[in-house]
Amino acid sequence: MIQRINAVSLTDNGKNWLANSDHPRILHIFDDACNLINERSEILSIVAPQIGNGPFNLVLEKAVLFPKYLSLDSQIRIFLTQLKLGDLTIQTGDANLWSPLPDWETLHAKRVAILSKLASLPVNSFQPSLPTELLSTFSIAISVTDLAISLSAAKQLAGLGQGLTPAGDDFLLGAILAAWIIHSPEVAKNLAEEIANVAAPLTTSLSAAWLRSVGRGEAGIRWHEFFRSLISGDLTSIQKATDKILAVGETSGADALAGFVSVFAAQRNR
Repeated sequence: MIQRINAVSLTDNGKNWLANSDHPRILHIFDDACNLINERSEILSIVAPQIGNGPFNLVLEKAVLFPKYLSLDSQIRIFLTQLKLGDLTIQTGDANLWSPLPDWETLHAKRVAILSKLASLPVNSFQPSLPTELLSTFSIAISVTDLAISLSAAKQLAGLGQGLTPAGDDFLLGAILAAWIIHSPEVAKNLAEEIANVAAPLTTSLSAAWLRSVGRGEAGIRWHEFFRSLISGDLTSIQKATDKILAVGETSGADALAGFVSVFAAQRNR
């Protein structure tokens, strides 16, 4: 049976993916998400509302049990206002455009206040199972803008660990997000792009997509909410937003948050 459903939001990345993909295929199928990949290894994630907006997410109006309608060899057909995946037809014409770019200028201006709020988070409770010295070296290098050491450590962290987004990549992602706040936009942009460029080819397709997006200064909705809570300074809001990030994957959210906090800790120790 064909299921028809509306998409409620997507990003410019998603629009470009739909407009410029000639030979896409299904990469992963989960109960509440489906990842597509095109001939340039660009990802489009079709996700349920509970996952929400992300740099390359197409968000549906309601949850769909993807394995019921799709298999890895299902045909993909892209039309002007429709995306057809196996027995699933997604109406894309009325989807709202969502920007994955946080307000980096405001966050950078409030970096000192943010640093003081982060001191209350239990950093040690979500440290990844990765070489401590390597994590410390990378975090310090990011905080002092040492590009050479940052790139060397990033190459060692990229792809390190198990899963679709290995722990080393998640740590890199969080650390780069911290760099966008700590440093000026120009410095952060150069640092983030360089790290993403060396790390992305060394890991999985999905993890590479996340690293490239953070290299452009993009983040998912849970990080947007976390940043807004840091700006507000409300400890209850910060804890709620932190818990949402920690709930991502088995350890992905925790590993990314560890990277984020570690860079700020290195900045504080300076």
